[in-house]
Amino acid sequence: MTSNGDDFNDFSSVLCQPSTRSQPRPAISRVQVSHSSSRHVQLLRTMSQIIQLKNHHLDGMSTDFLYHLAINVVDTKDTRDIQSQFGDVRFILTGGTSTRMLELAKYVRKLFGVEDTSDPVDLCKKGHRYAMYKVGPVICVSHGVGSSTFSVVLHELLKLVHYAKCKDPVFLRIGTCGGIGVPPGTVVVTKNAFNGLLRNEHEIAILGERVVRPAQFPESVIKDILAYGARDDDGFQIISANTMGTDCFYEGQGRTDGAICEYSAEDKMKFLQKCHDLGIRNIEMEASMFASVTQKIGVKAGDICVTLLNRLDGDQFVSFP
Repeated sequence: MTSNGDDFNDFSSVLCQPSTRSQPRPAISRVQVSHSSSRHVQLLRTMSQIIQLKNHHLDGMSTDFLYHLAINVVDTKDTRDIQSQFGDVRFILTGGTSTRMLELAKYVRKLFGVEDTSDPVDLCKKGHRYAMYKVGPVICVSHGVGSSTFSVVLHELLKLVHYAKCKDPVFLRIGTCGGIGVPPGTVVVTKNAFNGLLRNEHEIAILGERVVRPAQFPESVIKDILAYGARDDDGFQIISANTMGTDCFYEGQGRTDGAICEYSAEDKMKFLQKCHDLGIRNIEMEASMFASVTQKIGVKAGDICVTLLNRLDGDQFVSFP
């Protein structure tokens, strides 16, 4: 497949400006490097396609209401209205809270040189569940906490970019996590996503049966994110490593500060060491589902998280920047 990097070059030309220390930026903005750098690469070398969904039942639907996004596809055979609104989207940036996504949208808007100081419009406001902000070829969408809420909006976002005939869309999750054996502030780009059973897979119950799917992110996306994020003067490290995505924030992550805990501190440390031995350097609650769904569809995706603490040193994060 051939690459069409024009849209990406437009986006990266502003994302890749050298840092300005007098204007602190969120950690995710460090995944960048100037165009003049020898590390500059095109993020989408090999893609030039509209994603194909894995559901033949959709072919028989004349309309499709994306309920949680509050977006109605009135005619699935003629989606020109959806294409006019979302057809230029190349990057789908997702994160936990609506506030984070609003701030991210305003940050991206500033990078694009948009002088409007008003808040971007929440395109999903009527749905009362998720928030979506669009800035040129970028949409910033909240996904809540954990795989269950993320999977809902991810299915509908995949359908949205399909109906909009978006070319070469890239899905990125940008979030926070707990580190394992890495200092706070480390940015981890997920390679293999493990579930709470320490298996490199995502497990889901479908029609009363256990279905297991692989959960890896494409190496090409990982390499390109690392190339943009590798800087000697930023004061923190960016690494590629395995990630554990659990279904529970407390017991599922081996914490001893939840409402229920029936294991010892020693058991906890043995578990965390086992994770570390598997190459897992961070724990969150979305990676395995996110990797498996995007891998199943065949869409480019990446998971980028900054560690707030080292779990080998403790369980609680007690301050916000």
